[in-house]
Amino acid sequence: MIQKKTYKTCSSIIAQNKRAHFEYFIEEEIEAGLSLKGWEVKSLRAGKANLCGSYITFLNREAYLFGAILTPLSIVSAHKTYDPLRSRKLLLKKKELDFLMGRANRESYTVIALSMYWKNAWCKIKIGIAKGKKQHDKRNDIKDREWKKAKNRIIKYAIVKNLD
Repeated sequence: MIQKKTYKTCSSIIAQNKRAHFEYFIEEEIEAGLSLKGWEVKSLRAGKANLCGSYITFLNREAYLFGAILTPLSIVSAHKTYDPLRSRKLLLKKKELDFLMGRANRESYTVIALSMYWKNAWCKIKIGIAKGKKQHDKRNDIKDREWKKAKNRIIKYAIVKNLD
């Protein structure tokens, strides 16, 4: 009896754009496939990817990922040159592509890359439809984050004090 190859059901994150949630209000998230070359897959398996500053643009009714850096491995062929900043095509359904293009063009939203991860044997990218934050919104986020840290310290101190 032939057994089918089984893949892990959990997804493992390759890279994240941590500044995205600080710089933007994320309205919606969409999962997309990524068209990659062989050396890019090898560098992703080694974890050499950076999504900071990457964004999605639309050319000829297709979506492309710009600004993502995939550093080539040193053991890859020495006689070829590789472009780590190459634009990569996103694999989306037509309905999703029309939705993204409409939001980006008409409603002045930005489409950014949030995270890159493995889903089964495929490399996927989570893209977000985002609207930029103003300076006062960022200050409110910092204030909330600092309050959460202080609150956790107070609770931890109170628990330790009660145990004594």
